[in-house]
Amino acid sequence: MENTEVKQIMLKGGEFLIKETVPSSVFIPEEYSEEQLMVADAAKEFVEQQVLPNLDKLEQHDIELSKKLLEMSGEYGLLGTAIPEEYGGTGQDFITNSLLTEVNASAYSFALTMGAHTGIGTLPILYFGNEEQRSKYLPKLATGELKAAYCLTEPDSGSDALAAKTKAVLSDDGKHYILNGQKMWITNGGLADIFVVFAKINGTDFTGFIVEYGDEGFTRGKEEPKLGIKGSSTCQIFFENVKVPVENVLGEIGKGHRIAFNILNIGRIKLAAGVIGASKMATSASIQYANERKQFKRTIGSFGAIKHKLAEQAIRTYAVEAATYRTCGNIQHEEERLLGESKSYGQSLLGAAEEFAIECALLKVAGSEVLDFAVDEAVQIHGGIGYSEEGPVARAYRDSRINRIFEGTNEINRMLAVDMLLKRTLKGKIDLINAAQAVQKELMTPPSFGNGSNGELFAEEAKAVKNMKKATLLVAGATTQKLMAELQEEQEILMYISDMMGDALIAESVLLRTRKLVEMKGEAACSAQLDMMRVYLSDAMERLGLNGRKALKAWAENDELRMLLLGLKRFTKFEGINTKNARRRIADVMLEANEYCF
Repeated sequence: MENTEVKQIMLKGGEFLIKETVPSSVFIPEEYSEEQLMVADAAKEFVEQQVLPNLDKLEQHDIELSKKLLEMSGEYGLLGTAIPEEYGGTGQDFITNSLLTEVNASAYSFALTMGAHTGIGTLPILYFGNEEQRSKYLPKLATGELKAAYCLTEPDSGSDALAAKTKAVLSDDGKHYILNGQKMWITNGGLADIFVVFAKINGTDFTGFIVEYGDEGFTRGKEEPKLGIKGSSTCQIFFENVKVPVENVLGEIGKGHRIAFNILNIGRIKLAAGVIGASKMATSASIQYANERKQFKRTIGSFGAIKHKLAEQAIRTYAVEAATYRTCGNIQHEEERLLGESKSYGQSLLGAAEEFAIECALLKVAGSEVLDFAVDEAVQIHGGIGYSEEGPVARAYRDSRINRIFEGTNEINRMLAVDMLLKRTLKGKIDLINAAQAVQKELMTPPSFGNGSNGELFAEEAKAVKNMKKATLLVAGATTQKLMAELQEEQEILMYISDMMGDALIAESVLLRTRKLVEMKGEAACSAQLDMMRVYLSDAMERLGLNGRKALKAWAENDELRMLLLGLKRFTKFEGINTKNARRRIADVMLEANEYCF
């Protein structure tokens, strides 16, 4: 068993679809260390004492207040957790930094101010900067003395980042690059001192630069009037003959895409962690209101329709949290492995995040859509007061919507996940072809009847997860074999397959989390978690079957379609449980605790 578990830990990105994982090889939130919880408590204290009392002022674009709070968060030690000690940080591990992102989500849009500073503003310098650049900027970024921003998007280049038109030309004396262009939707644009800017040298070589605000020709636009995240600064940035010293080139000339795309991998999984925190907050607000509000002489939490909503908020949050921290654990383990091979700190984390880029993309999509669901249901549960800006959830509802656009739109990420999986298959990094052929071969044999559980706990659920993977491989394999190069133009089909991949990943993760939790605490102490896992599996199997049918019907016909649909039906059979009663039990646990308590 020991050798098997070591092998499981070494799974590559995307291999969740073709290999099994044992519970002992995954990290679950119930395993946070005392030190990690202390970091989380410090963040909670800062948010509750310093940020929440100032939310209205922040939403009125009080830039000086934003700066002050950012500096205070530095005093709390919250800005340097990803920065090594030699540069003034505390060098916390990836899981700790992800937990910090989750906790900071309770700061509403100020969480974005902090996240843009510590993430896309600071990490490019940490990972791609030379020693002089790191020594110059990182210590002051860790304290908040310097504030950071990231400039990639332009009016004509959003998802197609490499279409940027901002241009850099070397000066005659060879000492500066002359920067001209425009950037938009720049978070922290109105308060940052340091900007990571992407431009094309001579209009061709896409390159990163560190640009300091205050240089002649560098101007900010007015604050954008946004639907949500109003408390964060967002504006356009303009460069008119801005002189950038040649020593401020970030990374290699012509390799700016490596910075942009690798930072996005980390940003996607961190976004998943952040929306988990916001989902928990929205669910807790819903529970507390359901316990207070009375209609027909009963609290509304006693009604089945409300219990269904509360339980579903919790189930989706619990499941995505399981997959997110499983992936964070994988990234951290891979980072440690690369460090052991004498890779640099930056190379190790970037390499680890790139390895699990498929999972990062899938979880960015799933997490952002879970939060949208949670805040929408929170508004519904609150009724009229939910629609009022004086209520507790309207702000959360507005702030949530941006997450499906950030870090690459959900549509881009869905297609990217499938594209990365197929490219790794073609390069021989993932043995998807043999796995898909094995599924096709299995369909030629008679199906076994019964679930084969023999009364064993989790046997039926484990078989269901295996079948979800087989169903995904069946659809992906047959579709790829039929359409070949044409598949890249069939975006609807790509998104169906991506959603199947996402449900398979999350279903397995929630099963692994719950199994490990039962091993730690015993079955009796985990009844609500068992209910959440089983409801998620039941619903995920139905979604997966529906997406599979849509994908197959988009290209197959007649006998070929009938055969494939029969195979899909075989792999998506799952008896499941009485989900109505399970949801009621889950809701009752939370109503008694008066908060999201998992």
